[in-house]
Amino acid sequence: MRLFNLDRDYYTCHDVMEELWLEEGRDLFYQGLLQTAVGLHHCRNQNTGGAVKLMTAALNKLVCYPDEFMGIDVAKLKQDVEVYLDQLQDRTRQSIPCHDLTIEILDPILKRFVYENKG
Repeated sequence: MRLFNLDRDYYTCHDVMEELWLEEGRDLFYQGLLQTAVGLHHCRNQNTGGAVKLMTAALNKLVCYPDEFMGIDVAKLKQDVEVYLDQLQDRTRQSIPCHDLTIEILDPILKRFVYENKG
């Protein structure tokens, strides 16, 4: 969460999430989060096709989860990814609408861990 929300280091976030995904038995929730990070990384690198592919895959995995899951506002994340995809797929745009996303943390303990323990 720190790499995603604070550092905005989507490439490293992907690496860390991939390790967690493998350790946790290839849980689709973790895969959806890591694919969101990779999609943002692709967008930053002007790889629109890769961004669309990964964001679509992420959304297809996250849609199966409740609005609140593991202390995260999944409903907001799904909505943010949908909007991002719409922007990427809008062919009338002159440039790729690359911007950061924030995963809204609902659990107070997780939120404190992410935002107060930066070291």
